[in-house]
Amino acid sequence: MIDSHCHFDFPPFAGDPEPYLALAGQAGVSHIVIPSVGARNWQPIQSLCSRSASPSQPALFYALGMHPYFASEHDAGTLAQLEKMLEKVSQEAGNRCVAVGECGLDFAIAAADRQQQMDWLLRQLEFANQFNLPVILHCRKAFPELIRCLKSCPPIRGGVYHAFSGSLQQASQLLDLGIKIGVGGTITYRRANKTRTTMSQLPLDALLLETDAPDMPLAGYQGEPNQPDRVAFVLAALADLRSESLAVLAAATSKNAEVLFALPSQI
Repeated sequence: MIDSHCHFDFPPFAGDPEPYLALAGQAGVSHIVIPSVGARNWQPIQSLCSRSASPSQPALFYALGMHPYFASEHDAGTLAQLEKMLEKVSQEAGNRCVAVGECGLDFAIAAADRQQQMDWLLRQLEFANQFNLPVILHCRKAFPELIRCLKSCPPIRGGVYHAFSGSLQQASQLLDLGIKIGVGGTITYRRANKTRTTMSQLPLDALLLETDAPDMPLAGYQGEPNQPDRVAFVLAALADLRSESLAVLAAATSKNAEVLFALPSQI
């Protein structure tokens, strides 16, 4: 399995990642993709991903971007820094930067500068094309605007809409634009009827597994930080919804992530 979206540099993982990596390895997680939120964690996630890891632990990869929820931490200078950082890592042999992100739109924030968020997203979509990378997308209460941005600057390498909780029609719009669907803990809640129905109907080659750890706790674990080994519970919920085997879903979603992020194949 591949956890395509895990903030592994956040607490409780920060400072002592080993126990969580061991648990993830035991659960069958082979890769973890760590999206950034802004300049403050670009360097820490690079250091985290460059550490020597046991063969029994997941391989770590990262994405560089500007998360819209943390817009107050960004400015035009941050965009310039991001472009320089992406250029720098693109020239490094064996670099583990596999995407631009987490980027997107978050209009659920009361004081959000919507035009600024859209401008910054468009620049990051341009960076993704400039450096031949896919995008990791965040979106809250801004779906029509997100689609407009994607149509204005289509990501050549595609991307993934993380933590998708929308309708089949919305998912189809994303797939038409080359954007895959991140399947997370929402589907472990039986009350999430719309999302569960959507995930049961989408083509298998559209889906990536994720935890969004330490956020998005699973049903039965409310109030606890999520962690990457629990992507196995997301897989189990998806298998139940789709009446497909764990092995088939694990292989297919892992292959989808490997292709999107150009990850080394699982051993």
